[in-house]
Amino acid sequence: MDRGDFGVSDLAQSLDDGAAGVARSGLRIWWPGLHAAAAWFLAAAITVGLPDVIPWGSAGLFAGLVTGGGVALLLLSVTIDRLGDLGRKIAYWGPWFVAIGVWFAVWELTTAKTGWLPKPFFSPPQGLLNVWVVDFDRLLLCIGYSLRLWGLGFGSGIVAGFALGVALGWSKRFSYWGMPILKLIGPVPATAWIPCTFFFFPTTFHASIFIVALSAGIPVAILTASGVASVDRAYYDVARTLGANRRFLIFRVAIPASLPHVFVGLFMGLYYSFAVLVVAEMLGAKYGLGWYIQFQTAYSGYANVYATLVIMALLCAGIVHLQFRIRDRLLAWQKGIV
Repeated sequence: MDRGDFGVSDLAQSLDDGAAGVARSGLRIWWPGLHAAAAWFLAAAITVGLPDVIPWGSAGLFAGLVTGGGVALLLLSVTIDRLGDLGRKIAYWGPWFVAIGVWFAVWELTTAKTGWLPKPFFSPPQGLLNVWVVDFDRLLLCIGYSLRLWGLGFGSGIVAGFALGVALGWSKRFSYWGMPILKLIGPVPATAWIPCTFFFFPTTFHASIFIVALSAGIPVAILTASGVASVDRAYYDVARTLGANRRFLIFRVAIPASLPHVFVGLFMGLYYSFAVLVVAEMLGAKYGLGWYIQFQTAYSGYANVYATLVIMALLCAGIVHLQFRIRDRLLAWQKGIV
């Protein structure tokens, strides 16, 4: 047959034969992964193929990382079925991989390539990457300082809030006096107490710890009190019948039964404390992510600000994930009950 006689019907037959061969070999295509790989390759091509309106650093590094991600997704699109449980977990996030690739492409076009979102107010993705590369040492130091401040404030806040919540939920007399005060203080933003902290605390660092602790402790106290007060009275009656004393009722009945409410308070306190952390580090701290944001904002270094916000978001998300793992482990005994 002459080459010119190869028509549409022959092409269709060849494609059908190829698909049948793939089916016989047991190869299955993970189409979201294939689409994601195409989106990531497109973002890399836009990064290196189109000129920048204003030069940005680390463009080649960003394109290389995105290309590597696209290659990994391309390989996963034909091998994901062989990865078992890990493959199923990756496949669950397939649409997100597609969305991220499209977002990178649009982000590049609207900032570095067209200037529709202009510098310095907006930065392309390689601008954020360049901040992490160039200012890595200082950012790492700021992360350490912020985690120290947040850990001290959040830790002391949840301990005090938990103890206060148990007392409020257990004792009607204590709740009569304490709950109205807590409800009065609770809606007031923690940052509103900054003038008082300067008077009562010897250093700005201790004042910052108090502000973070206050923002975390109040939701923990309220939710813990609600959880202890809502424990089914039948649990107490059964425990008393078996000879339980007051201490046993508090520590072995009330607190375990209220843990779902406690963890809700912990999640809320975590988000509030991270929001307050930025303000707390503006009270005279020498280092920290909040200090870094304030410093870079003063010099219109918005790429540095956005890069720091991404770091804070990742830290918060990681701690939330850790809290979920701890909650699932501690409350495993309640599965099927609540």
